[in-house]
Amino acid sequence: MTHQAPPSAKPAGPDPGHQIAQLREAQRLIERIAGRTPTIASDAALDEAARISTAYDAALPVIQRRFEALAAETAIWAAAGVEALLAAGTEAPPRAAAARLADRLDAALRALAALLPPARH
Repeated sequence: MTHQAPPSAKPAGPDPGHQIAQLREAQRLIERIAGRTPTIASDAALDEAARISTAYDAALPVIQRRFEALAAETAIWAAAGVEALLAAGTEAPPRAAAARLADRLDAALRALAALLPPARH
């Protein structure tokens, strides 16, 4: 007879706070391409990531799965958008396209946060 470890309570996967932090960093890059000052400071982005992780842990599994799906979808289209902006070159950066992408990414990040239950103190 073999001994097997019991399944872990939480499957190993991407940390939601880390995902949000990465998407915020992408947003900061896009905003720089757009010629803007980043809308969220680095410290505020870290606080947001910590709040997201805590709220994610408190969320129901169905909400966690929805969050994961939307975060993955957001990361895919954001990466494609960044690639397109970078491929356009630095000679004349497409500022209007970058501004639009930054706005869409900000809206998506807010929608992701809205999926999760409010943090309890």
